[in-house]
Amino acid sequence: MNAVLRRALVSTVGLALTLSMTAACGKAGGAKSESTSAGDPNAIGLLLPENASSVRYESFDRPFIEAKVKSLCARCKVLYNNAEGSAAKQKQQFDTLLAQGVKVIILDPYNAKSTEGWVQEAAAKGVKVVAYDRLASGPVAAYTSFDNEKVGELQGRALLDALGAQAAEANIVMIDGDEADPNSAQFKSGAHKVLDGKVKKVVYEQSGQWDPVVAGQKISAAVTEFGKNGFQGVYSANDGMAAAIITQLKGAGIKVPVGGQDAGLDAIQRIVNGEQAYTIYKAYRPLAETAAELAVALLQGKDVKAVATESVDSGADKNIPAKLLDAKVVTKDNIAATVLADGLYKASDVCTADYAAACAAAGLK
Repeated sequence: MNAVLRRALVSTVGLALTLSMTAACGKAGGAKSESTSAGDPNAIGLLLPENASSVRYESFDRPFIEAKVKSLCARCKVLYNNAEGSAAKQKQQFDTLLAQGVKVIILDPYNAKSTEGWVQEAAAKGVKVVAYDRLASGPVAAYTSFDNEKVGELQGRALLDALGAQAAEANIVMIDGDEADPNSAQFKSGAHKVLDGKVKKVVYEQSGQWDPVVAGQKISAAVTEFGKNGFQGVYSANDGMAAAIITQLKGAGIKVPVGGQDAGLDAIQRIVNGEQAYTIYKAYRPLAETAAELAVALLQGKDVKAVATESVDSGADKNIPAKLLDAKVVTKDNIAATVLADGLYKASDVCTADYAAACAAAGLK
């Protein structure tokens, strides 16, 4: 190889090495920049838990939160994800928000017990977490929900009212929510506080896991164990499970009072039609707007105690600023004064062709 060719080859290899090292440094620098990026200072993360057993999250919570955030902070935007019933998926979504540099996250945890490490990691990075609807484990900055034990008490009283004079001799089946959800324990506690001693016995109690399929299986097992006349009422922790329970009972030729929670449109229609005894209406707009107010206040460095005037404890984390709202029982007698009066639904939403006659009989129009 002559000297000229050798010098050219060395020069070419050197250039290639230089370009390769530059590109590698560029990639490493890019990755580092992305993980430590300050992100959009006006972004708020919103993570909701599921969309299968309840339509509320997509229909009400999300749009109400987004609208309120925009009204309070024109430059703010909401980065939204739904866990679709997976704690692992929600953890990935949470981690993505941290990597994006979001400084405030509204979190409705699918599994509240699993979030302690997430929230601790967020706090270490200066990220504030607003626990929404369910109290996430860990050092959350603020919390808003309903007074869930009182919700359970409302459910219990509504079931007693539906049973009427036969309540004292009634056996009850209870299909509770998911044990991973701290709200479930509070609903259950409140319901027992009212039902225990007022009914003959709770003969069967199982978790329906917030899953209509599981709830249907549980009520079928209760029917098999106790027979068609073995119980006189069913407590269901929410409307999605109540729908499956009612379907199974109807198939078995059993007609007993069944109540739920969430005031879903289909539940209101079942109440009008006499299939479901009651639901619990938790006004989503004030809950969602409270979460938005807390998130924007945290983003702007304001004191959340102007909004969160109460406090709650969660394990080792004490005196978490909180705002707890009240709920209402909905029966056929007060549909107009509750979900229709609040604008949650219009009479035309409820009174479709299949329910026109029942609506007329109930005085809804």
